[in-house]
Amino acid sequence: MTPARRVLVTGGAGYIGSHTCKALAAAGHVPVTLDNLGTGHRAAVRWGPLVVGDIGDRALVERTLREQRIEAVVHFAASAYVGESMADPAKYFRNNVAHTLSLLEALHAGGVHHLVFSSTCATYGVPRAVPIPEDHPQQPVNPYGESKLFVERALHWYGVCHGLHWLALRYFNAAGADPDGETGERHEPETHLIPLAIQAALGQRGPLQVLGTDYATPDGTAVRDYIHVGDLADAHVRALSHLLGGGASGALNLGTGRGHSVREVIAAVERASGGTVPAIDAPRRAGDPPALVAAPGRAAEVLGWRPEHSSLETIVRTALRWHRAHPAHPAQQS
Repeated sequence: MTPARRVLVTGGAGYIGSHTCKALAAAGHVPVTLDNLGTGHRAAVRWGPLVVGDIGDRALVERTLREQRIEAVVHFAASAYVGESMADPAKYFRNNVAHTLSLLEALHAGGVHHLVFSSTCATYGVPRAVPIPEDHPQQPVNPYGESKLFVERALHWYGVCHGLHWLALRYFNAAGADPDGETGERHEPETHLIPLAIQAALGQRGPLQVLGTDYATPDGTAVRDYIHVGDLADAHVRALSHLLGGGASGALNLGTGRGHSVREVIAAVERASGGTVPAIDAPRRAGDPPALVAAPGRAAEVLGWRPEHSSLETIVRTALRWHRAHPAHPAQQS
């Protein structure tokens, strides 16, 4: 068992970050959140201290590492909307690449040599084969995926040149909410399918837009591999233990190996809610591949990790409970 550590969680006030802070605390660690609260929420920081600031502020990061006695980092802080990245690529290369390079320099200067990185299946682009293994060519089709791929490559070279120990966790589609109801999904604006479908079913917003009905998939809508956010959080804790225990650096997929179409998700939300999801067909969103499904075997081999809560029914049920308890939430005041 890994001894308790003080872990810097960049973006720990966000969706996956807050769930991971809870999992880290449950494992005996002290998660220290660094978040600028631009998209994160102060109320989501419940399992350790909060430092308000940006990872691009090197002086702040170095001071935080020193004052908080940080021993390892879990790095979530990033811009993460595919559509927005197509409209504003500069924002993504600034926030995700330049600011991460500043963070890496601060870690090197501060003698912190263990980092778990929140990467993405968007680094693969349009897959040549499904399910997608980790050695699949990485050819992003949007600036978001390109920015994450750049960081993966930087991590490799920081490992070679500076002895950084790292794991890049390539998520497929994070979904669901904490089964205890302590934290959940709050995005402003919301762009993720499952919360949008749930809010439409609950009358908290207008009809769901089905973005693309002409894909080469069984029902014409995009297929994605949905992974419960609690399973993602567990993978981060395991990844940290792996690195601190002397495990090798590298990249791992986090997914279930099974995909669900947009129409299948809508049907699952209707079953769980007992209502109807009003929906209208709309054009494809730029930068979206037709299907993204993980080959998740390597994470099981390296981390002993398997998704335990990622059936579509469980994901929708936990998310529905969260959105019923937090109806049509306005932007959280910080």
